[in-house]
Amino acid sequence: MPSLRAHYETHRITRVGWLRATVLGANDGLVSTASLIVGVAAATPQTHAILVAGIAGLVAGAMSMAAGEYVSVCSQYDAEQADLAKERRELAELPAAELEELTGIYIARGLTPELAAQVAQQLTAKDALAAHAQDELGIVEHMAAQPLQAAVASALSFTAGAILPLLAVFPLAPENVGVGVTALTLVLLAGLGGLGAHLGGAPLGPAIRRVTFWGAMALAFTALIGHLFGTVAG
Repeated sequence: MPSLRAHYETHRITRVGWLRATVLGANDGLVSTASLIVGVAAATPQTHAILVAGIAGLVAGAMSMAAGEYVSVCSQYDAEQADLAKERRELAELPAAELEELTGIYIARGLTPELAAQVAQQLTAKDALAAHAQDELGIVEHMAAQPLQAAVASALSFTAGAILPLLAVFPLAPENVGVGVTALTLVLLAGLGGLGAHLGGAPLGPAIRRVTFWGAMALAFTALIGHLFGTVAG
């Protein structure tokens, strides 16, 4: 009889809870703050005005990301808890029907009726709610909503992304801020897209292209708006 050896695996899906919020926050911080800086720089050559706009954008954006992510994930959490509460009631009031429902799920996945019934009975005996949460509702522990974690990750990642184009303003002459920050932002976006793809196990090329393209579009439009308003004001 072959010996059984421990087999450990790590899967990238376990990172989804914080990876989405972190990549989104960093990308948003980088693009929105850089675009704001480039837009103001196109309208006025005053370094002070550019920095004030950039700092205001960083603070407002980080708080907005944290609040938005918290509210959004709280809504997901509330929906999950409501479904779990409903499932608890049904397990208490209609245990036979719930067992039959679980058996049907396993039959639909390809098990024979006999084996499906055995699996459903054993999982129900161990933890009926956990079995229904995962196989009926699709709620698993590593993907469950965590509002506070998502909010903190979003705020910190937004700040990390936003501070880089802001720091780039200091060594640049006012007339070079737009070009300098744009070039730096595109390079950072390419790196961020590649990092997100690597952590998620996705192909690098498509991730880098889409992140860089949409960032370039945002920078171009805000620069155009800033130039138009600067021309009108002048």
